[in-house]
Amino acid sequence: MVERIKQKKTYCKRIVIYGPESTGKTTLAHDLAKHYDTMWVPEYAREYLQKKWDLYRGKCSLDDLMNIALGQIKMENKIISKSKKFIFCDTNILVTKVWSETHFSGYCSPEIKNILKSVRYDYYFLTNVDVPWVKDDLRDSPYNREEMFNYFKNQLNINKIQYSVLSGDKDQRLKKAILILDKILG
Repeated sequence: MVERIKQKKTYCKRIVIYGPESTGKTTLAHDLAKHYDTMWVPEYAREYLQKKWDLYRGKCSLDDLMNIALGQIKMENKIISKSKKFIFCDTNILVTKVWSETHFSGYCSPEIKNILKSVRYDYYFLTNVDVPWVKDDLRDSPYNREEMFNYFKNQLNINKIQYSVLSGDKDQRLKKAILILDKILG
């Protein structure tokens, strides 16, 4: 049986920085949080999988994905009480679903799909692949970036999620995101 985790309620707008690997999500989440004097939620999968890699060169398995999904929500819940106006999530469970489907022959567990139905986010920024790919221990998709971007985008469209694509260098992305968020704030 899957551990039941719910998002904490908040008045903050939950903003997801979403997209393929090595597209500046972490930098953008950090910079937006700094600009708005609020908090951001790091990518739990990075911490979880880096430990696995460091211990025995282990890669992500299908069994890891539920732990990653639950860990991400727990981390978000822990940080949200310290946030103001916005909380910036450097990934979320939709990314876990996409990663599962693109790395495990289209499969995503029903449990992850059910959790996805129960969470709510206010806006998504889809980061484009127009920045250089940077190698690290965990990244594995330098050659199919456009295909991955299209898959991520398609998931937003299928699920009728409101989003904006952010392209350009880090400053251009940040400026565009701030313009959009200031409109959301009114």
